[in-house]
Amino acid sequence: QVQLVESGGGLVQAGGSLRLSCAASGRTSSMLLMGWFRQTPGNEREFVAASHWKWDGTYYAESVKGRFTISRDNAKNTVYLEMNSLKPEDTAIYYCATSLTATMTEVDTEYDYWGRGTQVTVSS
Repeated sequence: QVQLVESGGGLVQAGGSLRLSCAASGRTSSMLLMGWFRQTPGNEREFVAASHWKWDGTYYAESVKGRFTISRDNAKNTVYLEMNSLKPEDTAIYYCATSLTATMTEVDTEYDYWGRGTQVTVSS
């Protein structure tokens, strides 16, 4: 199993920045892909960004491309999501997830383990 713990959420004004972290533990050697998703009440989880865990390669949702950056530190078993130029519509609970089989996907059902999420609130 893999355990994921997100941190770094909070309240920020529109135009501001936040950096989310996701620390992994357990069977981290089995991870292939790390992803960030977000969800607002009454809505489905939305893909945000993903990064290969063992080689270079990232993928972003159109809504965040150019504003968000996903990165990883394999030595620390941690993946980050740098969020800049935040907008009120970015307000959501942000979840980290890992897939042990997929090499690149935005489909949430293809991820095997999930964190509990961290709240991001962007005020206008």
